[in-house]
Order: sequence, then structure tokens, then C-alpha cells
Amino acid sequence: MPHDHHKTSGPPELLAPAGSPAALAAAIAAGADAVYLAGRRFGARHYAANFSDEELDYAVGYAHLRGVRVYVTVNVLVRDAELPDVARYLLRLYEFGVDAVLVQDIGVAALAREVVPDLPIHASTQMAIHNREGVVRAAREGFSRVVLARELTLSEIEDIATDAGAQGIGIEVFAHGALCYCYSGQCLLSSVIGGRSGNRGMCAQPCRKPYRLVTAETDGYGRPKDLRARSGSDRYLLSTRDLSVYPRLDLLARAPVASLKIEGRMRSVEYVATVTAIYRRALDAIAAGEDWSPSREDMRDLALAFNREFTEGYIFGARDIMARDRPGNRGVPLGTVIGYDPRRREAAVRLTGDLVPRSGDGLAFCIDDPDRDTGAVVRGTPAVCRGMVQLSVPAPVSVGARVFLTKSADLEDRAKRIVEKPLQPVPLDVTAVWEDGTPCLEAVVDLQGSEPLRVRYRPDLVMEPARSRPLTGEQIAEQLTKTGGTPFTIRNLALRYPGGLFAPLGELNRVRRAFLERVEEAVLAARRPGEGAVRAARERVEAAIAVLERPAGSHREPRLPWVSVYTDTLEGAEAAVRGGARTVYLEVSEHGILEEAAGVCREGGADLVWKWPSITRRTFLDAAAPLLPSLCDAGVRGVMVSGLGAADAVRRAEPRMALYGAAGLNLWNHRTAAELAPLFLRCTASPELPADDLAGLAALAGDTPGLEVLVQGNVEAMVTEDRLAAAVAGEEFLGLQDGRNRVFPLRCDGEGRTYIANAVETCLIDRLPRIAGMGIDAVVIDARGRGARYAAEMARLYLTGIDAAARGDTRALPALKDEVKRRALGGITGGHFVRGIEE
Repeated sequence: MPHDHHKTSGPPELLAPAGSPAALAAAIAAGADAVYLAGRRFGARHYAANFSDEELDYAVGYAHLRGVRVYVTVNVLVRDAELPDVARYLLRLYEFGVDAVLVQDIGVAALAREVVPDLPIHASTQMAIHNREGVVRAAREGFSRVVLARELTLSEIEDIATDAGAQGIGIEVFAHGALCYCYSGQCLLSSVIGGRSGNRGMCAQPCRKPYRLVTAETDGYGRPKDLRARSGSDRYLLSTRDLSVYPRLDLLARAPVASLKIEGRMRSVEYVATVTAIYRRALDAIAAGEDWSPSREDMRDLALAFNREFTEGYIFGARDIMARDRPGNRGVPLGTVIGYDPRRREAAVRLTGDLVPRSGDGLAFCIDDPDRDTGAVVRGTPAVCRGMVQLSVPAPVSVGARVFLTKSADLEDRAKRIVEKPLQPVPLDVTAVWEDGTPCLEAVVDLQGSEPLRVRYRPDLVMEPARSRPLTGEQIAEQLTKTGGTPFTIRNLALRYPGGLFAPLGELNRVRRAFLERVEEAVLAARRPGEGAVRAARERVEAAIAVLERPAGSHREPRLPWVSVYTDTLEGAEAAVRGGARTVYLEVSEHGILEEAAGVCREGGADLVWKWPSITRRTFLDAAAPLLPSLCDAGVRGVMVSGLGAADAVRRAEPRMALYGAAGLNLWNHRTAAELAPLFLRCTASPELPADDLAGLAALAGDTPGLEVLVQGNVEAMVTEDRLAAAVAGEEFLGLQDGRNRVFPLRCDGEGRTYIANAVETCLIDRLPRIAGMGIDAVVIDARGRGARYAAEMARLYLTGIDAAARGDTRALPALKDEVKRRALGGITGGHFVRGIEE
């Protein structure tokens, strides 16, 4: 049966990426305890090679025979129409014997618990779990492991691990590889720019593109006028360094962490082999009690494998997270150009270290502008003379250009040797006993996390009494201990041979081969569910699919939605109420404003809801939760949150407060809605949902929780711990301008966290008849940062649009859309509601 891994003692599990079958073999050869990989669907690395079902089945067996666990990513957000296929896929993974699945979608997790309850589920980092309450909630919901947000510090992780509610759940953290700029699962930037959703594994990495920081005064609608660029030469403002905790691995190895994860399913086989082997050696040395310290050679090899410069990351409180000067692989410094011969097209390079280029190496000649870097491949090993080498280059290079080794033939050779190294065989303790002339064999196999496995085999061979030359025990032992071509070795052989018998050696070889095949089958079967369990799972899947594929009908009556407004000032709240908003979501860090705003809303017949920031770490929760009882008494109707951990913190601090779900909950399907219903009065559907999917969600979700749809405003596309906005606070307007002159507004929350919004404003005022027909409860206008005038006028325009929809007067909507456009920032778009997302 699949089992999970929790840290009790010893080093944490080393978890390596496997983006392809070749990378899987490399990770195992290099010493990974576990690998994570994906099938061709439902994984958050759509552009990796990934595994077909046949490859996946083989991969699980290949890993399990070598004592390595396999985790499969099912970590995308899922439409209602895809849930039957997800159920079938989960069943296949269960049958294959995978050790766990990584999940982002709350509804998919619920489905997994229903149809394959014995299959462990891990909360993907895409769930952005970042506080103690979130981990405790995950434990209650049946997750056996949480992959924490990369932004947490080691002290926060240790605090989480001490919570009684988190006992027994494994904590996984990233140790090496790429860092996302945004909290994972909360990033819509690739999605809103080009329809390629990171939540569907299609991220186009807009964070690696150039931007410039711009500021401006604003007009009456919060829009920038007379944009001006902030001084500074850095162009890649959202590009992070790569994480490497290797220099402080001893601290992390002693932390309450079950698993250390190497990122890199899009990386090469050589990368996987090199990085995994280095971390394996280090963890083994630390576990053995050696006086371990980081190796300069290992650090260089890690950098040669791939790096955008390294950082020890948020986990160790590093301040050097960003690499804003260039977004690509840095390699390792090799030297500096001191001359260029245009006739021979050769650069003279003074070496600055002990690295010497050799044939097959890749080089980069870099100046200040990454777009003008020159790449080259070394042909033939150049001679070193007085610390200088002559290198052929395909284009002229400037004196002073820095030269980097970006691909090392030597490292690739060493990685190849790791991959080709014979794998450590599985030791067997074998007993051979003769019964009526038949050699009956029994093997004892030690399985990680389980009782030793005993495999018995009685062949069809009967050895006859020898007429002249009986086989000796030594001859029989020699044949039975040959294990070449199998994953086993005979550690001990107890031979209880009576002597005096004979059989052709070929027959003994046949018996041995059949026996080892039986052992292999038994080892694999021990890691797979039994026939009865599979049969029961199939029945559960068929029953679930029958419900999921049942025609929905319409469980929600068409209704006229009311208007809700997000704002961040008291004046904005007053204006929203004047404009006719029924709910005002006020996101402020000055808590005293809330009581005054509650009075304003009460007088205007509206509800005030305190909108918490998307990320609520310990400092925020400890400050905010104690305020809830008095705010409830003052008339604050509820709290809007983006995470289940924050929801539980509200519920514990003040049960009278109603809970409202923000878009950060990633509500994509009715199974997620059913999971949220017991907690939330109303939830916002994901802004990534196309109209048809939203209609299907509304039809299937029933009347609880109530559904809201973001219909107006610059969609929040990123939230990051980078203090980019806070660093230039005081400006009226702050934005990022890309190469197409689109301007993405920036703001920061009370803790200095940066939020990036879409450059174009969503506008669905002309879609109100369709929205009303779905039975949506409320439409939401995001007026944060846009001022009171915008909040009031947009609320009135949408109320007018709702009235027009009620009368069936669709001719009035184009004129209202024009009015919206005159007030919009960056133009208007129907967004995913109209155009969908790329598949």
C-alpha cells in the first residue's frame, strides 16, 4: 500500500524533480529518497516532457524496486467538466501504487478523499499555505504533508511544527532551484497578459521580462497622468535569484522538516543528477555526525548546473532575493575580455580564477545589457599562457566584457558518470530448503516503513539422486546467488541442502530467474493496493462520476445581483454607499477607520466587511484577530479572507463574524464550493473562469455559498514579499511599464508587501444579463487605489446596468460600457469571462 513519509529522526527526505523518464533515472542514481513527477494532464509544469500512463506505471515500479518514493503532481485548478477525468486519473495513480499526489484544488482534494481515501495527498505549494492555521486546517482535511510557501522563514516553520494541531503532518520546504516572484497559486500575471495561466501549468514567466518603474500624479479616477520613469538601471524588476540552502544545509537538516525539495522539472538530466548528488552527499555527512561544512567545489558545481545567482532565500531571512539586472543563467565567472582580433574573430580573455575552458564548454560574453550578450562554444581546448586564453567568438565583443562559463563539458561528463553508475541493489536474505528433492526458496526483503516482506517460491523442479557426480552445495550456491540484470543482490544465503542430488545447471538458473521475478512482483505488489481495495476504489469512482456527469439542470434561479465594492479608504466606503453598493469590502491597515465606516454603511443600508490582505502571516494574525470582537460589536458585518487558515483564525477569534471568500481561494468548481460552504457566507469565483464554466459552477454549486463575480477593476495579478512598492512609497501612483508600454499598477499593504494589478481594467457591464441569468448573488467593483469618485460612479453605473438587465433593455448597455471606459485605467477588457484561457 502507498505510505507517506514523516520526519521522526535522521535527515529529511531528499525530494528530486523528474520531468522525464531520463531525469527520473538520474535522480534515483544520484541518491534521491523520493521523486516528484507529472502525467500528461493536471500537472503544473505543462511544458515539461512529463509521463504517459505507461511511462508512469513503469516509473513507479522502477523507483519502488530501488526504495524510492514517487509523488505525482495533480496540482492545477480544475473545471467542473474535468472532474470525471480527474477521478479516473486518481484511480489510475492509486492502482499504480504512487506514494502520494500533490494537490492545489480544494475540490480535487475532496474528490481524492472520497474515491481513493488510502492515497496520501500533499498540499502543493500552489495552495500558498503560509501560517500555522493553514497547516492545521490541511491536517484536519486529510492532507498528510504541506509544501509550505517559499516565503516562510525557518523560525515560522519551527513555530508551525510546534502546534499541536500540526503534529503528524509532514512539512516540506524548497531547498534549491527557481523562486517565483509571487506567492505560488496567487499569480495571475501570465494569465491576464496572455491567457496562459500558471494555475493551469502554462506560465509564460512574465516575471523574467524587462519593466521600468514609473510614477505619476493621478486624476479624479486614480489614473496616472504625465508618467515619469524612476531612476535606476535595473530592467528585470521582477526577476528573482535561484534558491540554494546548501551553505546552511546543516541547520535545515536539524529542523522539523520532513522533506527538502529540489526544484527543476524543466531542467536537464545533468542538472538533476548534479544537484541531487551534491545534496545527497551533504545530508549523509550531516546525518553521520561529520563536521560538515559547505564545499567550494560543490558550490561551483551547483552554479555550473544552473544559476541566476544564488540566494539562501526567505527561509534564512536573506535580503538578496532579487536579480534585477538580468534574468537568465549566470554560469560561473571565467574572466574578462582584454582584447579582440576582428580578423581572426578571437577574444583575448584574462582568466580570473582556476577554471580553464575546455572543448565543448558554453560561454557567455556579457556587458551591461543582457540583450547584447554573445554566446560561444569552445572548439578544442585552448592553451593558457600567462593567465590568458584566446577564444573564438561568433560576433565582436567589447574590451571589458565579462566572460562566464555557462555550460561545462567536465560537469556533464561527471553527471553522466552519476547516471551510469550501477544502482545500489536491494539486499535479499534467502533460505533454500529441499522438500522431497524440490529446492524451496524464501527471501526476506526489508521495505522502508513496513514489516520485512517474506516471499516463498516452490518451483516445479525435482532434483534426482545423482548417479555419479552430485551437485555440491557450493555449485548450487553459485547459481542461486547470480543476480545480474536484476535490482537484487543476495546478502545472505542459508542453504539447507541434503546433498547427493543432481539437476542441470540450466534448470537451477531457470529456478533462480523465476524466483527473483516472483520477489520483484511481490515487492511491487507490497507498494500497491490489493485487489479488494482497487475494486472498492473503482466502485467509488464510478459512483462519483455518475454524480459528476449527471446533467446539472439549474439549481440557481436567475436573480438580479447586488453591487459590492472593494475600497481602501473611509472616503471610498462613503462613496460606494452613496453609489448604491450593498456590501463594502474595506481593506485598511488603520483599524480605527473600520468602526466609523461601519456606521456609514449601516446608515446607508450596506454591510461593511473588513477585507484582509491576501497574505496573513503570524504578525498580521496576532494583531488583527484580537480586534474582531469589538469590531463585531461596532457593526462590522464580517471578514473577507483569501485562505482557509485565515478563515479559521477569524472563526476562532469571533464566531459571530461572517466569512467572505476572496478570489485568492481559487474557486473553480462546485466541489470546491461545497468544501467552502460550511465556512463562508459568500465567495468570489476565480476571475480566470470563462463564462460557460462560471455558469456551470453556479448551476452545480447550489445556493451556498453565495457567489460573487469580479466585474470591474484592474484584477490583482500578483502578491509578493518583495518590497518594491514600499521602497518608493509616497508617490500618488506607482506602476510597472513593460516593453509594450502597458502600465501595471502597484500598491503595498500595511506590511509592505507588493501587489501588482493587471494593466487593463476588466469590464463586464455589458455581460450583466448573462451574469444575472446564472443566478450570481453579487457583482464586485475593485476600487482600491482609485479614489472615492471612481467608487461612487462605478457603483451607480453598474446599478443602472442591473436595472437595464431587469427590464430586458440590452440597448442601454453599450452606452454604459462607454461610460465605464471613460473612467478606466489602461482601457477595458472582457478578460477570461469572454476570451477564456489558453489550453
